[in-house]
Amino acid sequence: MPAASIDSIISLYTTWGNETYDEDITQIAHALQCAALASRDGSTEDLVAAALLHDIGHLFEIERNNGPDHRTDLRHEITGSEFLSSLFPQTVTAPIAMHVEAKRFLAANESGYFEQLSQGSQRSLEVQGGPFTPAESASFLALEGSNEAVSLRRWDDHGKVIDLEVPSLDSWVPLLTRVAITH
Repeated sequence: MPAASIDSIISLYTTWGNETYDEDITQIAHALQCAALASRDGSTEDLVAAALLHDIGHLFEIERNNGPDHRTDLRHEITGSEFLSSLFPQTVTAPIAMHVEAKRFLAANESGYFEQLSQGSQRSLEVQGGPFTPAESASFLALEGSNEAVSLRRWDDHGKVIDLEVPSLDSWVPLLTRVAITH
């Protein structure tokens, strides 16, 4: 895994972003839509960066396996947040690390949530452990950043529109640079 830098992030998306991961939409289109949704909703720059980068761990999986693996939970949320942790503050990496848990929380606690998920997200929910138990839900809510993770999860769920026009990856580089710990 390369060291995290804005250039390495752009390179990952340039190399692997046109691949899909159990969805009809490419990784780059999904990332850009999630960032656009977060920005539209008036989120902090840190949370917009998290929305843009939340699935970067999938790019490592695609690279490592020469394609996606839908049968195994490879913990892309952890891989991605760990990769980004040397470059971005916890306000960026924590929601990324928790966005799968947020899906499990919402599936357990919001009526109709599971049914509105894409087929790919429904399949991955099963591999990721399924809906939370009440005790797991309570533990999740007690975590700092759980609200931000739920917001990120909602953008993740809605950022899957084929051919939606959104700002390019290059347009987000200034924001990523401002949010980065080291400039």
